[in-house]
Amino acid sequence: MLEIQKIRENKDLIINRLNEVRKIDLKETINKLYSLDEQKRETQQKLDSSQSELNMLSSKIGELFKAGKVEQANELKAKTSKLKDVIKQNKEDFTDLESTIHELFCLIPNVPNELVPAGKSEDDNEIVSSQEINKEQFKSFIPHWDLCQKYNLIDFELGVKISGAGFPVYKGKGARLQRALINFFLNEASKMGYEELMVPHLVNSKSGFGTGQLPDKEGQMYHAEMDDLYLIPTAEVPITNIYRDVIVNAKDFPIKHVGYTPCFRREAGSYGKEVRGLNRLHQFDKVEIVQVTHPNSSYETLEEMVKYVESLLIKLELPYRKLKLCGGDLGFTSALTFDLEVYSPGQDRWLEVSSISNFETYQANRLKLRFKEENKTKLAHTLNGSALALPRILASLLENNQDEKGIAIPKALVPFTGFDRIDN
Repeated sequence: MLEIQKIRENKDLIINRLNEVRKIDLKETINKLYSLDEQKRETQQKLDSSQSELNMLSSKIGELFKAGKVEQANELKAKTSKLKDVIKQNKEDFTDLESTIHELFCLIPNVPNELVPAGKSEDDNEIVSSQEINKEQFKSFIPHWDLCQKYNLIDFELGVKISGAGFPVYKGKGARLQRALINFFLNEASKMGYEELMVPHLVNSKSGFGTGQLPDKEGQMYHAEMDDLYLIPTAEVPITNIYRDVIVNAKDFPIKHVGYTPCFRREAGSYGKEVRGLNRLHQFDKVEIVQVTHPNSSYETLEEMVKYVESLLIKLELPYRKLKLCGGDLGFTSALTFDLEVYSPGQDRWLEVSSISNFETYQANRLKLRFKEENKTKLAHTLNGSALALPRILASLLENNQDEKGIAIPKALVPFTGFDRIDN
C-alpha cells in the first residue's frame, strides 16, 4: 500500500496522477484518509499527554501516602480514575481510526510511474516493439486445440470430466513438452543468477494481503475455507512473502529468486474463442522470477528482467511484441508493467505470456520488507515477472511450428524433450 508519509507530502499530486493516468477519481477517499490521519496523530498526542500525566500523578500519590497525607493522596487518586477513563476512550478512538485508515488504504492502488501512459483499457496500451507478421504464410495454419486433438497432446474434455472447464489433461508428448518448457525456463533463470525455490501452493491471508491479492482479488482466488488457506494465483505470492516482516541486508541486493508452481485462478474470463483451448485456464503452470532490490536501481532491474524474458522468447523462436501498459490496464499494485505477447497464427491474435512489473515500495510497505542504510530503516523495492506462463507459450509454439508432417520442436528445447518433432 502507499506510505502515509507520501500522502502527507504529495496528496494532491497523488490524486491527480491516479485521475489522469489510471482514470480513477479517489479525491474523496484520499482527502478523507488525510483528515483521519491528522485526527489519529492528534489522538496519539492526547494519549501520550494523558499517559504522562497519569504516570506523574501515580508517582506523587505514592509520595503523599508515604508522607501521611492521605486526604491529598485520595484526591489525586480520584483524578487518576478520571484520567484512566480518558485514556481508555483515546485508545478506543485511536484503534477505530487505525482500522478505518487501513480500510481506506486498501482502496488506493499504486501511483503510476511517470513512464506509464494514460488510458482506460488495454486498447490504450503502448506498443513498444513488435515483430512483423507475414499473415499470408499462416493461411492454412490451424489453432492449437485442433493440433492437440490431432496429435493426442492435450485432452480438454477429459479435464472437464475430472474437474471442469479450464483443467486440461496433458498426455504423452504434450506432457513431456510441458515438462521440458518448465525445465528450460528454470535452467535459464539459474544461469542468470536466480536462486530456485520450491514453495507452498497454499498461502494464508497475511501472505495474500502482503503481495496485494487480498482484498483486491479475493473473488479470483480459490479459498479452502476450513483451513483459511488460499490456492496461489502465482508463485509471486509465496516467494515474495518469504521476506514479510524481514529486514534484509542491503549488501545482498539484488535478491533474485525463481520458482515453478501450478497456478489457480477462479476467474477464467468471457466465453468463446478468447477462452478456448489453452487461452484461459483455472489451473496452469508458470515459472516466476522475483527480485527484491534497492530503490535506486529498481528501474534498471525492471529493464534487465524484461530483456531476460525477451531472450527466452527469442530462444524459442517465437514472434513476439512488447507493450507498456497504460494506467487503466495497470495492475492494482504495480507502478510500471511491461507485457510480452506471442503471436498465435492459428487464431490470428496476440497472446499475453508475461507481465513484468515494478511495485516500488507498494508491496514492501504491506510486507514490512525493509533494509538498513546509513543507520536508517527503509522500504525495499519488489519486482516480478512471468518467465514464463506456459499455456499460451505452448499454444503459440504448437501453432507457429506446424507443417504438413507435424510440429517441429525449437532447437533450444530438444535437449529437454528428447524429441525434435511431434507427428503421427
